[in-house]
Amino acid sequence: MKNKVPCNFGGIPEEFSGYGKAKIVILPVPFDKTSTWLKGADKGPKAIIEASRNMELYDIETDSEVYKNGIFTGKEIRAENSQEMLDKVYKKVKKILEDKKFIAGLGGEHSISLGIIKAYSEFFNNLTVLHLDAHADSKNSYEGSKYNHACVMAKVKELVKNIVSIGIRSLDSSELSNIVQDKVFFAQQIYKSSDWQEKAVNKLSENVYITLDLDVFDTGIMPSTGTPEPGGLNWYPVLGFLKSVFKTKNVVGFDVVELCPSQNKAPDFLAAKLIYTMLSYKFSVR
Repeated sequence: MKNKVPCNFGGIPEEFSGYGKAKIVILPVPFDKTSTWLKGADKGPKAIIEASRNMELYDIETDSEVYKNGIFTGKEIRAENSQEMLDKVYKKVKKILEDKKFIAGLGGEHSISLGIIKAYSEFFNNLTVLHLDAHADSKNSYEGSKYNHACVMAKVKELVKNIVSIGIRSLDSSELSNIVQDKVFFAQQIYKSSDWQEKAVNKLSENVYITLDLDVFDTGIMPSTGTPEPGGLNWYPVLGFLKSVFKTKNVVGFDVVELCPSQNKAPDFLAAKLIYTMLSYKFSVR
């Protein structure tokens, strides 16, 4: 384990963590205003960054050290309400994309993804949003807000035509009209299938943005979420699928959201390791 390392993502040395030369930007958005059960997702980005400082920076699977591409950790984007947050995130992401950098967003609740995806939808044609989640998040409105975390994918649908969802195991009947069922891979179907990954990849366009709600994982390895659901996916199947996506498609960015930290630090480290592994796939696999 490392001691007295920089407070950026990964504890990366200064020569690899400046904005100018960095190919990658970590964008923390500690927003948690619309969470409807367990609060604390606003503490997620900080917990992920703190946990990441204890990672080994060599990735065994890809035989790479992705941090040498430069990873800059941005300042937290804070806001008092959803509209302010979305506006700030959109403007910041747009500026980073203009600088031709790869973005990894850290939530915060899932609603933060909308601001990121809005900017991406303006930069990339033929974009698919790949959505890994326990929940459909496709309500038109929830608790009086159309920007609630439970509505994020309904709003994304207004920006991006192709959405593929993985691991869903909870939705309200009102959401059925907002999803395309042959582009939803329910957790129960995944459990019974041996070829779901290939089928899912075949539904993606060339350019892919990934939004990953950590409650897609089984609660046994990821208990630290605001809305835990039984029957989730495990570590290696998720990584295997993601690796296939990175290998065959142009993943243009991603976010990891909904960590609700507790005294158990293992889920924080899982989130950090997941992000670093995804970055390793992006910069070494394809």
